[in-house]
This record gives sequence, structure tokens and C-alpha cells, in this order.
Amino acid sequence: METPHIRIESTGAVVRLRPDVTTIGRGAAVDIYLDNPSVSKLHAEIVRRGPYAYVSDLGLSRHGTRVNGKVVAQRLLEDGDVLTFGSARCRIGGLAVEQALPETEPHRSAVPELTRREVDVVAALCKPALSDEAFVAPATARDIAADLVVTEAAVKQHLLRLYQKLRIAEGPNRRVRLANEVVARGLVRPLPPSEQPEPDSPPWPAGTATMPSSRMAS
Repeated sequence: METPHIRIESTGAVVRLRPDVTTIGRGAAVDIYLDNPSVSKLHAEIVRRGPYAYVSDLGLSRHGTRVNGKVVAQRLLEDGDVLTFGSARCRIGGLAVEQALPETEPHRSAVPELTRREVDVVAALCKPALSDEAFVAPATARDIAADLVVTEAAVKQHLLRLYQKLRIAEGPNRRVRLANEVVARGLVRPLPPSEQPEPDSPPWPAGTATMPSSRMAS
């Protein structure tokens, strides 16, 4: 069987995936280095679990991660999938091909696919939680609208779709519960406070520390 690998489109280079976690980015210490200004220092990682592999965008970097053209936070990969980190295109290969059961679609990820604008809304929603100040509540629809320079009505429509995608039931503190779910699923994962973001990265870049849900209380 062919060894799981990723092919970098711009150079044609083929890099084997590590047996556990393969890091991808523009930093000096990553496993797969992409020389592209749209790629963050630590942009994403590919995690292998037995014959399976999934890609995880580390913190919703400004230019995002896509699989076959769709923005993802986390996605189970299939052989031949096209991965785009910022504007750097790659293709995954060497993964085991598993026959899908009839009349069913493969379960590709526990994390729902978000549009680019939904990604922006999620990031703006949790932005207060990632500041150095004490966090009281996630951003309001008005705050998000001001941050993204869109109408408050548009933000509310995006929030409604996010409630549906993340299965946030109607009731009190729905926006807070959405923010909690976003953090619990790893859609927003800030760097430790001691580290500073790169100029091309958002103010809440990727990292290994996840904000505890206890700080998300209203």
C-alpha cells in the first residue's frame, strides 16, 4: 500500500505524513513547510488514527483551511482530497480507500462545515474571550456587526444558522451556549498569552491552549 503523503502543488514535492501528527505552516519547526505569505506560522495539522486521517485548522487562521474548496475547522480526509492552506494547494494521497455503505453517505466529521462568513462570525463572537481582560460574555450581535462591518440583521441571520448547525436549542443564554460549544469543539483555540500573533495572523491565532468553558459563563 502507498504510504500516506501530501503533495505540494507549487513545487511538486511529496512529503510523507508522520504516524501521529503532521504540522503544516510557514514556521521553521513545522513538518510541512509552505512558503506562501497566506499561510500562518502554525496553520493546520493532519492527525492519523489507524487507517484514517483528518485535518484540523489551528485556530481559524485569517485565510483558513479548505478541503475540496470548502472551508473547514476539522474534516476527515479521503484519498485524493485537495487541501488548501491559505492559497497554498496540496493533495492528500496514500490513504486507505473504504467502500461506503449503500444508501448512506460517509460521516466525514463531527464538526459541521462553516462558510467563510460563519467562520468570521464565530471568531468575532468569541473575540472577547481571547483578550487579556476578564471575560464576561461573548460579543453581542451589534458588536459582531461593528467588527465585521456588516448589518446587525445579517449577523443575526448567521447566528441563527450557527444555532442550527451546532444544535443549540432555543432558550436563555443561547449566544453564550453557542460560544461554549464553539470552544468545546476547538473552533477557536488561542495561543498562550505569552506568545504574540504574526502580522498575517488574527489576534486569536492557533495554539495548544483552549479556553476553559467555565470562563464562558454569563
